[in-house]
Amino acid sequence: MENLLVEYLPILIFIGLAVGLAVIIPIASLIIVPQKPDAEKLSAYECGFDAFEDARIKFDVRFYLVAILFIIFDLEVAFLFPWAVSLGTIGVFGFWSMVVFLGILTVGFIYEWRKGALEWE
Repeated sequence: MENLLVEYLPILIFIGLAVGLAVIIPIASLIIVPQKPDAEKLSAYECGFDAFEDARIKFDVRFYLVAILFIIFDLEVAFLFPWAVSLGTIGVFGFWSMVVFLGILTVGFIYEWRKGALEWE
């Protein structure tokens, strides 16, 4: 049992160092550097002038739609890379399964296009 606990000693040392540095570095920063903020440093930084209105306004739903569409097609590309790397080992079945996958995504893309989800107006 003691040998098993000895094997975890480097992990405990690493966690101790990480926690110790996470505490020591911010405290050292507060002690060493003088904290004297002036009015210019505390002012709002937004392109050199104050904001026109509240930042918590409602956004158009098209922003979220574009973000979701980006994530969907970005994930499609993320699935294509490992498929392309392993194409030689997965054979014909892997090729046709990816063709079906890309076909389903293409049908979804055409549906979104016809519904006007890609139009900004």
